[in-house]
Amino acid sequence: MVEQEALARAIAAGRQELEGIRADAAKRMGPKEAAIFEAQLLMLDDPVLKEGLTEAIQSGKAADEAVREVTARLTATLRNVEDQYLRERAADVEDVARRLLRHLRGMGEERHLRLPEPRIVVTYDLTPSDMAALDPKDVLGVATEVGGPTSHAAILARSLGIPAVMGAEGLLAAVGEGETMVLDGDTGMVLVNVAAEVLRDYDRRARQTRAAREDVPVQPRLRARTTDGRRVKLAANIAGPQEAKAALAVGADGVGLYRTEFLFMQGDQAPSEQVQYEAYRTVLEPMQGRPVIIRTADIGGDKKIPYLPTSVEANPFLGWRGLRVWLDQPDLFKVQLRALWRAGSHGNLLIMFPMVSVREEVRRAKALLDEARLELLAERQTVASAVKVGVMIEVPSAALIAEELAPEVDFFSIGSNDLIQYTLAVDRVNQKVAGLYQPLHPAVLRLIHATVIAAHRHGKWVGICGEMAGSIEYVPILLGLGLDELSMNPGSVPRVKHLIRNVSYSECRAAADEALKAGSAEEVRALAEAVGRKGL
Repeated sequence: MVEQEALARAIAAGRQELEGIRADAAKRMGPKEAAIFEAQLLMLDDPVLKEGLTEAIQSGKAADEAVREVTARLTATLRNVEDQYLRERAADVEDVARRLLRHLRGMGEERHLRLPEPRIVVTYDLTPSDMAALDPKDVLGVATEVGGPTSHAAILARSLGIPAVMGAEGLLAAVGEGETMVLDGDTGMVLVNVAAEVLRDYDRRARQTRAAREDVPVQPRLRARTTDGRRVKLAANIAGPQEAKAALAVGADGVGLYRTEFLFMQGDQAPSEQVQYEAYRTVLEPMQGRPVIIRTADIGGDKKIPYLPTSVEANPFLGWRGLRVWLDQPDLFKVQLRALWRAGSHGNLLIMFPMVSVREEVRRAKALLDEARLELLAERQTVASAVKVGVMIEVPSAALIAEELAPEVDFFSIGSNDLIQYTLAVDRVNQKVAGLYQPLHPAVLRLIHATVIAAHRHGKWVGICGEMAGSIEYVPILLGLGLDELSMNPGSVPRVKHLIRNVSYSECRAAADEALKAGSAEEVRALAEAVGRKGL
């Protein structure tokens, strides 16, 4: 009886604390973020959890021991389910458990992290409460060993404008107190003890990002149209349904890249058709008919999954990755294609194949896509009446044969990150050569231009979904090259839209024409800055 009463007092105290956090989150970040703590409040009243705690206490355990054991079992169960979203809810259970244990042990109110100066916080894990308590003025970024892009801590970090990398395995062993590091929340990279040249480049990009958040109103109803009438679509790169809502909030025209590989990188078996269907549906529905480009899983290279046959590759980025993997595993590939066909009935779906280097790959992938649809129809399943199909242009060979690829597809999307690496033979994570990673290199621009020319000649549109698309430094040249869509992190949309609405297409095109004749990235940068300054 005593232990049961102690538990009841701890639950009441935890509830009061959470209500305060929820109110603060609503004021600082918005209703979506406040709903995270609403879910934790509901957890305190969950009948299954309460029943488990009561049974443990009745068996003779102290209240704190009961909380620790029951929540540990629930957390272990969640971490082993297929669905990534459910797995990442384990952090919410741990957050609630920690709160109850603190009150049961008489430890009072939670003490929050206070930094003597702005720093990057490196830790094993952060609960939603931890993240909500951080002050963006004190925190340059957050990196954790566990978690993922759809975790509640990650969602809160994005809302607070704090760059975050979640799930960097081996992080704590690689980083020491006081070391210089770079954290890139857009790409998920953490670099330690970086070279001065790389640090300067990231510092410049960080200043741009901060500037992009300042003094630019979010105007979701305005379209991205140049002063002389050129309309450009602005789309969002996302990894889950929460980011789809963020894209709508800033007025994105759609989703230019939904990365699906996160579904495949967790667990020891591939996600089922039903799990994938639900994941895709929950992105398509909120977009309310706007186009959603879902990329088939781009695994291989640096993205290994345990249930596929693997071998040591001397050059994994030049080996078994992207579409190549799935064409060698047609049964697994068709599971994803079937899920996509089913989810397509809930919105405006476009399917995109990554890492295409020859035309035959596209034809084989389309044949499997057709087979998947016929199977579903034979089973009397509901499927999309039609889907648009595109390919990523991220290998130089694909750009050079764009004329032959264009009749096979409905659109191209340029993956600038890999196109730059493959064109310049530069691994941008390798600090010894990172300075040679030059998005404005004339060779890269000529491949982009050739892709656009070939696509438009066949009446097809071209987007770009790499980091270049969200950088105001590069946008004037991309506009001038004739790209029809720029897809970026949702937070970059307002600034890019502001720039586009304050420059003329004719000036951008003239700058791009000069850039295509330039001999260096520095010459191109000067051309881009001359136009860009007028729009800021």
